[in-house]
Amino acid sequence: MSASNNSHDARTGTNAGPSPWFIAPALVLFVVFAIVPLFGAVILSLTKWDGLGSPEWTGMTNWRAVLTDPVTWTTIRLSLIVMVGSWVVQTPLSLLLGVWAAREGRTRAVVTTVYFLPLLLSSAAVGLTFKNLLDPNFGMTAMQWLGPLSRNWLGDRGTVLTVVIFIVAWHFVPLHTLLYQAGARQVPKSLYEAASCDGAGGLRMFFQITLPQLKYTIVTSSTLMLVGSLTYFDLIFVLTAGGPGYATRILPLHMYLTGFQAADMGRASAIATLLATLGLMLSLTLTRVTGFTRMESQQEGI
Repeated sequence: MSASNNSHDARTGTNAGPSPWFIAPALVLFVVFAIVPLFGAVILSLTKWDGLGSPEWTGMTNWRAVLTDPVTWTTIRLSLIVMVGSWVVQTPLSLLLGVWAAREGRTRAVVTTVYFLPLLLSSAAVGLTFKNLLDPNFGMTAMQWLGPLSRNWLGDRGTVLTVVIFIVAWHFVPLHTLLYQAGARQVPKSLYEAASCDGAGGLRMFFQITLPQLKYTIVTSSTLMLVGSLTYFDLIFVLTAGGPGYATRILPLHMYLTGFQAADMGRASAIATLLATLGLMLSLTLTRVTGFTRMESQQEGI
């Protein structure tokens, strides 16, 4: 029977791959936990609802209010700043640490294990820790001997966003370091041996061997970093609750505060739909620009 099927495939020119039914469980989960909630958010965005009574149909009122509200565009601008700032800070640190940790050595293994500890902490725990450390009354920054560093970092509009970006980096750099470490360990040693025979130094090997070999890892890490930045919520909520003023009120936080503090679920659903749309557009753009779907193995021929 198998031979018959294979011959039939040969005659028709088709490739009998895995059955489409294999994707059924993942497809069901995606529909239940992604498509249905998104569809519900779109419906709620067309209503007025405080979360307790019955929703009242209002048409496009929430959308007009959201898109004409200057706060919405401020939160989108802040989200883009956090996104770009996080990528700029996290990518070089993760890349260098990952390449360093990929080499053999007991000291490197110990340091790497300690450095990965932030991965075990929840965002809320990280937020509470840094909020207390940076408290101007009893935190580390309250010590006068720190000089210019003794200031209210989270209460100053000029510094709070930068501090938030660095705290986010402290929390997520270990995750991306792990990706780069795994990628660096896949680079064939024969490339380095050949370069060493040609007299290449460590810096030249990094730029001409390591970096090109990690290009797909860079694409993967950057995609996770940029799209994931649209989901930052709990860490910033614990640290600053969006303040002072609107200085750190990014779009996900704006959605939460509108829905659960202002009790306006309809407008919050419109913001949630806008956030999902931005995330989808960003993901599709990155996939197309970076050629993510055209990735091929770099091990061929080695």
